[in-house]
Amino acid sequence: MMPQTTLIYAIVFINLACLLYTIGVWAEKIRRRLEWWHVLFFFSGLICDTIGTTAMSKLSGSLFKLNFHGITGNTAILLMLFHAVWATTVLIKKNEKMILKFHRFSIIVWMIWLIPMISGMIYGGTR
Repeated sequence: MMPQTTLIYAIVFINLACLLYTIGVWAEKIRRRLEWWHVLFFFSGLICDTIGTTAMSKLSGSLFKLNFHGITGNTAILLMLFHAVWATTVLIKKNEKMILKFHRFSIIVWMIWLIPMISGMIYGGTR
């Protein structure tokens, strides 16, 4: 794939990840109750973020760089995965207490996820 095409895919999928993950997290926060469709958005955001990050790593020549963006980016993807799997577990177990309080955890993960999103925009804009 040509570098320009890879860059377009990366930008589109990273932005889709932002849109989907943000919708899932904030819809859950507003609803104050975890629902299956929120989990669908969590996983969709995770998949898009992974695709976008993989495309970006192809452009940079390395899947992981030992710098601020590399560390926070990989940490964010792992947190998104944990978040989506835990949300699934909570709903499968029908833990009503956790279903009603899960949004607190979701907001924290989302805020952490924003760090590499923003640092990537800053880093990418300075290159």
